[in-house]
Amino acid sequence: MANSTTPRGGLQAWFERSIAACFLAGQVFLHLLRAKIHRRNTFDQMSIVGPESLTIALLTAAFVGMVFTIQVAREFIYYGAGTTVGGVLAIALTRELAPVLTAVVIAGRVGSAFAAEIGTMRVTEQIDALYMLKTDPIDYLVSPRVLACSVMMPVLTILSLITGMTGGMFMADALYDISPTVFLRSAQNFLQVWDLFSAVIKSVVFGALIAIIGCSWGLTTTGGAKGVGQSTTTAVVTALLSIFIANFFLSWLMFQGTGSTAIE
Repeated sequence: MANSTTPRGGLQAWFERSIAACFLAGQVFLHLLRAKIHRRNTFDQMSIVGPESLTIALLTAAFVGMVFTIQVAREFIYYGAGTTVGGVLAIALTRELAPVLTAVVIAGRVGSAFAAEIGTMRVTEQIDALYMLKTDPIDYLVSPRVLACSVMMPVLTILSLITGMTGGMFMADALYDISPTVFLRSAQNFLQVWDLFSAVIKSVVFGALIAIIGCSWGLTTTGGAKGVGQSTTTAVVTALLSIFIANFFLSWLMFQGTGSTAIE
């Protein structure tokens, strides 16, 4: 009885919930292979993850692009490499900043909402009601959220990349007299198709991690309203940690060896 009324905390509970999240990921994968998809819920969640998160994601990308340009352009101009600013910003945004920062924004906004919503359903026994109605919570609650995050994250990432480049181009032109033509030509020279693919791959992985962790922490919530709050906080922290760890391994796999980008 104590387990159902006391919020779970501590490192051991965190590891247990992390293992539960891994099992949940496997279950979701198997259910998706069987084409068990609740279409209406999936489209509803895509709306939440995509259009409703667009403003904050684009604002973040715009200011990151402008700040990066301010920090880098002055030093590059000093060393006579002012024409490479656009390319360096394009590489940074495409490979790292756009997918990672978009994932951080989505983890804070959407991942927390997933954990809180499903956690509330758990402590108010709505999950048990789904079982009574012979409805699988994975098909009804988890899979739509995983699909929505995995599909909409690449879209948000590409839009963030474009917005970040626009913000950087504006600052380069306004503060350092680097024309948009030079800026964009530099980006074109530096960027490769694989860089864009890497951003999409990362964003899909990050989206799946955010959804799985948010849903898993919600499903394992105990302890009433206090437990919901703790689950929401822990889910966001775990999602952020997972994003950074996954980003390291993905970058290590994608960008080993000597780079082929040349300054032209």
